[in-house]
Amino acid sequence: MDRSPRPLLVRSLSCVLVLGLVLLGACTGSDTDEAPSPSEQTTASPEPTTPAPPPEADAERILADISHLAETIGPRHGTSEAYGEAADWVEERLTGLGYEVSRQQVDAPAGTTWGVDVPAGDSPNVIADRPGASPTDPHVVVGAHLDTIPVAPGAEDNASGVAVMLELARVVAEAEVPVRFVAFGAEEPRGPGDALHHFGSQQYVAALGDDERAAITAMVALDRVGVPGPEVPICSGDSPNGTIEVRDQLAAAATDGGVPHTVCGGNTTSDHWSFDKAGIPAARLGSIPYAGYHSPQDTVEVVDPAQAGRVAAIMRGWLLENVASP
Repeated sequence: MDRSPRPLLVRSLSCVLVLGLVLLGACTGSDTDEAPSPSEQTTASPEPTTPAPPPEADAERILADISHLAETIGPRHGTSEAYGEAADWVEERLTGLGYEVSRQQVDAPAGTTWGVDVPAGDSPNVIADRPGASPTDPHVVVGAHLDTIPVAPGAEDNASGVAVMLELARVVAEAEVPVRFVAFGAEEPRGPGDALHHFGSQQYVAALGDDERAAITAMVALDRVGVPGPEVPICSGDSPNGTIEVRDQLAAAATDGGVPHTVCGGNTTSDHWSFDKAGIPAARLGSIPYAGYHSPQDTVEVVDPAQAGRVAAIMRGWLLENVASP
């Protein structure tokens, strides 16, 4: 019998050849297993991103701003140097939040403010807009008067309103909310009667062109919003040209946020009244009575930051629900 290993060697070489061809095919592919062309490749669509919701209002920030206005600056009647310092500070704060800030001259006459004679002069409104916004674009106005009577540090009246306004400006700075913030000058009376009151807001409304007036869909005044109380007052002016629509929207926002509140009408003692009389929908938050009203005792100690925070929460809800762009 021929026991030569040759047939085994042949078989082994054949196996190596077949294995090599298989491996070569795996590396180079075949006519029927080509890579897809770029036109045939599919790219997964990126997952849509949801913008982060605006931050909640911070009551401690509000209290810090009240302290600055009432303690660092102090009494600031509308034509005083202290009012100018306060206006500069508010402008700096709003500019730092990314707003475009301008000023509007407000001519305040000489007169008597709560028993103290005050000189005539300019008590400017400080106005903050979103970058690129036009006053003829539909928007709301959120305002708070910056002045005090001459003898009062004005923690509640009205550093509380200004501080809540500044916190709202921070909260919605990155949101699509068409809002203009205004720190009004010379709100405090310089004599008896409606004509000698609310100079900043009266002149603001008087200077509006027809298209600018039509662009304001609502106005809210924040005035005395920090003293403790069981509820947040939400009030309308109820002029013959006015409406309770904004008041009711704010009340609905309070209900949705679980904030105790009460509604009232016939409130004419803040800057919303200038808008209400002109037929622009307007309302006011604030006005709980307190012992230090228009006195040197209107200090930081009268303010409850939790109450100011509740007001800010109502306003945040209202701005995001009724004003924010879809």
